Amino acid sequence: MEYWDIYDKNKQRTGRTMKRNDWCLKDDEYHLTVLGVVCRPDGKFLITKRVMGKSWAAGWWEVPGGGVQAGEESRDAVNREILEETGLDVSDCPDGYLFTYHRENPGEGDNYFVDVYRFVLDFDEADVRIRESEADGFLLADISQIRSLAEQGIFLHYDSIRQAFEPFEQ
Repeated sequence: MEYWDIYDKNKQRTGRTMKRNDWCLKDDEYHLTVLGVVCRPDGKFLITKRVMGKSWAAGWWEVPGGGVQAGEESRDAVNREILEETGLDVSDCPDGYLFTYHRENPGEGDNYFVDVYRFVLDFDEADVRIRESEADGFLLADISQIRSLAEQGIFLHYDSIRQAFEPFEQ
């Protein structure tokens, strides 16, 4: 069973935990997730397509990410999630932290912070090993392709993370 730390409105751990996806949070309580934008030096971004069996946003495109486990640091979580989902190791890349955003879902028990990272990594398509339980495939996309998917409404979190792509926008 996976557990997540519960954070207060200042993004400080409360000392309490919750079971993963057990939406029991009160107002002003949060869990922490991470997103890792991985780009090559040529400006292409690694994006993955969610498996059709997902209960939410099946078939949509996204960047690697997931929940931060209890006791885990944000940077360690994003390293783990990228490695688990894509087979790419970003642990030797510079920090990569860009910003944090949060979502309030009053009465739903699912308030969360999201730490967003961007890593520049020189890799080839052959280096990518997608976890089949997580994704139906991947694409090395430029910003115009990502923007097009977002305009179609099938790219998760784009409005919240668009600035992670900005240095490569033309």
